[in-house]
Amino acid sequence: MALSNPTATLPFKCIIDSYPSKQNPFFSSPSRPKLNTNHLKSQEPDSGKWRNMVSFFPGFLTKGRDVDSLKLELYETIAPLDRGAEATPEAQQRVDQIARKIEAVNLVKEPLKSNFLNGKWELLYTTSQSILQTQRPKFLRPNGKIYQAINVDTLRAQNIETWPFYNQATANLVPLNSRKVAVKFDFFKIANLIPIKSPGSGRGQLEITYLDEDLRISRGNRGNLFILKMVDPSYRIPL
Repeated sequence: MALSNPTATLPFKCIIDSYPSKQNPFFSSPSRPKLNTNHLKSQEPDSGKWRNMVSFFPGFLTKGRDVDSLKLELYETIAPLDRGAEATPEAQQRVDQIARKIEAVNLVKEPLKSNFLNGKWELLYTTSQSILQTQRPKFLRPNGKIYQAINVDTLRAQNIETWPFYNQATANLVPLNSRKVAVKFDFFKIANLIPIKSPGSGRGQLEITYLDEDLRISRGNRGNLFILKMVDPSYRIPL
């Protein structure tokens, strides 16, 4: 979960049945019989049922197309922003606008009960200065990928920083409702070697505002935005 703390800098087919073709009885005899349309009349109710059934799909399919196009727009917008470190205020506003459009069509209303949440996520973008550290020279900032893992069954989270620091942090998650958690860090690991018990100051809240199988959008209690993509749904946080 993306929180400020002194030692961690991490955010946390519509199916149409088809039938085998049959021999046409109209061509099985020399003379062509009178066309019997009774069987067509008897099928009219079924056609009505089919029309009623497919009428449920257009809205759903349209929403799916909208989400896909919005996600593509989001990825293209954040791609050149160096995880948010190179974002101008105008770029931040644009990303936030697209994120809100995606949040508005969120289908997973209770993300803490969804298996989509489980696994390792890569941080693509954030507005959190405690993570971006833009006031530091670039060589002193996290330059490698940053991950966050969540295991819903154990209510555990892990932040993983790669090059050059390789810091880690683990935390307990306390559900506040079906989409928001309190985050309480318990251990930090410096350079992936030195474990340090949390002094208790590393805590905050995180709300999951959009979730599907490959995209997660979250907002922190300080107003920061976090956008992550799924990289390993099978990942388990070490006990």
